[in-house]
Order: sequence, then structure tokens, then C-alpha cells
Amino acid sequence: MPTPQLTDPATSRWSVLPDALGDVLADLDPTDLLLAVPVPDDGLRQDERAGAALALVGLAAADVEAAHEPSSEAGATTRIPLVPGERAARAVFLVGVGKGTAADLRTAGAALGRAGRGRADLVVAVGALAQEPESAGALAEGIALGGYTSPRWLSEGTTPSKPPASAVTLVGAVDERAVLRAVARARATMLARNLAVVPSNTKNPAWMAAQARAIGRRTGLEVKVWSDRDLRAEGFGGLLAVGAGSVTPPRLVQLSYAPQAATAATPHVVLVGKGITFDTGGLDIKPAEGMLAMKTDMSGSAVVLAVLAACRELDVPVRVTGLLALAENAVGGAAYRPSDVVTMYGGRTVEIGNTDAEGRMVMADALAYADAHLDPDVLLDIATLTGAARVALGRTMAPVYATDGGLGEALVAAGRATGELLWPFPLVEDYRPSLDSPVADVNHIAGTPVGAGSITAALFLREFVGERRWAHLDIAGVGRSDVDRGLLTKGGTGFGARLLLTWLEEMA
Repeated sequence: MPTPQLTDPATSRWSVLPDALGDVLADLDPTDLLLAVPVPDDGLRQDERAGAALALVGLAAADVEAAHEPSSEAGATTRIPLVPGERAARAVFLVGVGKGTAADLRTAGAALGRAGRGRADLVVAVGALAQEPESAGALAEGIALGGYTSPRWLSEGTTPSKPPASAVTLVGAVDERAVLRAVARARATMLARNLAVVPSNTKNPAWMAAQARAIGRRTGLEVKVWSDRDLRAEGFGGLLAVGAGSVTPPRLVQLSYAPQAATAATPHVVLVGKGITFDTGGLDIKPAEGMLAMKTDMSGSAVVLAVLAACRELDVPVRVTGLLALAENAVGGAAYRPSDVVTMYGGRTVEIGNTDAEGRMVMADALAYADAHLDPDVLLDIATLTGAARVALGRTMAPVYATDGGLGEALVAAGRATGELLWPFPLVEDYRPSLDSPVADVNHIAGTPVGAGSITAALFLREFVGERRWAHLDIAGVGRSDVDRGLLTKGGTGFGARLLLTWLEEMA
């Protein structure tokens, strides 16, 4: 079957022009043009720029309000068709922008992006609405992500999903640099989403490593891949244990970025991503409904790969290394078992309590390697790790754990700026004894009555980071979506890509 273009997601051509909407419309074909006009909280009639935009296509703001009663609620839409051949556009699309906050503009942008799918041109009469960089970026992110559709694997001749609008033009007092940077971050999210939804009969550890090599070549990254033989020779016991039951062996991938002006004093950040390309649960097998979405259990590694791929375009000012810990957790004669004792990278031994807690095993190997060999100033991991995170916070925000208060606060702030929200969770020391093992250095899940929660998973990972400044993002709740609505498409969400890029950009 044909394979969709995965590593270069379809995006619009973007331009930002001063407040000369009439000139913009005059140069475009009205038959395939959608003109978008924001509806502010106080209505169309109070906005001179909105009134002027409507007047260009023969509409009066007062009449439009009286006849259509457009809502100003963020993301609410009203479509007004126009007579063919008489106007500069075939349709006007009114979109509510609420109070004009970044969150409101992101929601409004998503509605516009969805409406513009398959069009030649989407023209947005922004006026001064998104003059501030944060507002401009939020609107652009919304449009870009709203226009995205997940790839599909179809028989020949089947019509594919609609692409985003071929061109998006923002007209008004808009910060162009903020727009283009926001679109770059949105493309990183799209790349992570694309990788997450690839079927697991295609996507195995070797396939992910091959995508990393291709993306690395295209974006100027140094790439190193450990084969299963390399992993065995160097003692990556966690990766090897989790991958032992699969016919497709594990891999570890390292991607390295450095800004042009980097010196030995340039801060170094290491990002570790969980890359379970399919998770059956192993011998502690999942129920059928719990296994259905497990092709997205490598979302952490997809996010890390997407972040590294965007670093050069965004001129991230710090050195960044990404580690993708890739394995398939399968059932087989060689699969690791509950009560096994596994020797991890660096020599610590781990008693296995549940083979379905496999993500922390592959992550621990990568974290230990980073601590021993990469000398990071900050070490961070991201993973669809525990169902407890979803129970605690649902699908709206993710727990963040940090050994340094300032690091946690910076990540939470980056989450607020991008709409990828984090909530600080504590590393509760009273829970640490629950990880003690009678036969190994540590048990990899907490014993009764504490259970295998998100906090104890974080405490387990902390065992492998040494004295590094470290943070852990548990994206099990937010990393997947069951709906195709707003900024989200069904499947992997790419949560964390925009957040981490914003955090890295501000580290100078």
C-alpha cells in the first residue's frame, strides 16, 4: 500500500501583510478563497477593522449582526455565502475570538484551519488583534494545527484527507517573526503526530531509527544508532529485556544539535523519549481495549525526534541531545517475566514486578547512559508512562516532576505559553521505600498498598539520573486523543513538542 509522507507534514505557505486587505483580495481567485473576519467579545459593530473588511465584500457589520447573530465565543463560527462573480470572495467566515487571550486565539485559529482545509487561500483580516507576539503565535498555531489531518493508509484511487489551505495570509498589525516561529513549532507537533499513528506492522524500532537517520540528515543533526548487538555489548539490560519477546529487536538512537556559536560553556540539555512501538503488556498482557491504542506508546520518542528536528530552524541557543529508547513489548518465549532480575545500564539491578511497566525500563537505561556519558546540565524525559497520570489529571494537562524548583517552574510557564498545560507533582519521599526489593537494588514498581502510580514511576526513574537537574513529563493522559476536534486529531497529539521547543528557546 502507498505510504503517506510522514516526515515532512503538509503545511500552508504563510505570509503576513500590512493592513491592505483590499489589495490582497484583488490578487486572489475569489472562487477558492475563504475570507475570515474575527468577532470580538463586544461584537462586530464595535470593531472598525472588522467593519472595513466586511465592507470590501459588500456587507455592513450592523446588518450581519442583525441577520446572523454571530457568536463571539472563541471558536464559534458563522459562514456567509456570497453571490458568485460579484464579490472578492465566495464566502465570509466569521469566527469568535472571545476576549482575545492566547487560549481564545488558539481556539479560533483551529476553527479557521479546519474551515480552510482544501482551499487555495485562507485570508484572515486580523487587524490589530494579534499584534503582541504571544497572540500572533497562538493564532498561527491554531490555524496550522486545525488544518492538519492525520495520514491514512488507503488503497489506490481512494481520495485522501483534505490538505490544509495552500496559502494562509494574515492581514493586519501582526508580528511576522512570532507567526513563522509558531508555525515551525506546530510542524514539530505534526511530525510527532504523524509518527505516532503509523501502524505497528510498519513501525518497529528499526523503522523508527531509520526515520531518525533521514530526519537527521535533512536537518543537520548528528545521529548514532545502537543495534541490538551494540546494546548487548554495552549492557543496556532494560532495553534488551523489554524487547526480548519481539521478533523486531530494540534500538537506541542519539541525535545531537549544537547552535553555530556553541562553545564548551553553552548549556547542554538531554531529552529522553519513551519509544515503545507497540505495547501488548508482555506476559502481564493488557485487555483488548487497553491494547488498541498502543501504537502511540512511542509518542515520547516521536516528540523528542520532532523537537530535535526543529532546533536548527528555530535557532535554539543551547546544545540539545535526544535519546530515543525504542523497543516493542511483545509476548513470546523469550519475553521477560515478573520476578526476573535485570541488570540495567551502569550495573544497577531491577526486580520486575509487572511486565506492563516496560516504559520505565527502557527510559532508565537511556537516563543512566546520559548521566554517565553526556554530561547534561539538564536531563528531561517524556513518556506515555502511567494510567495513573490520566486518572489524576484527565486529558487536559500532564504531571511534571522536577528535582529543581526553578526547572519545574520554567516548564510550567512554557506549558502555559503554548497551551500544553503541566501541573507540578511532588516526588514524595515517603513512597520511596515501596520500591525496595528483597532480591535486587530496586523494584521497578511499588509494592502493596502504594501501587504502580505516576509518583512511584517518577521515583524509580530518579534512581538513574545521578545528581543531575532532572524533570519527568508523564503524558499518558494528554498524549492521545479519542476525538477529532479543535486543535486535536484522533490518535497521537504530539503533546510536548511546542512546550519543549518554547522552553529551549528561552534558555539562553
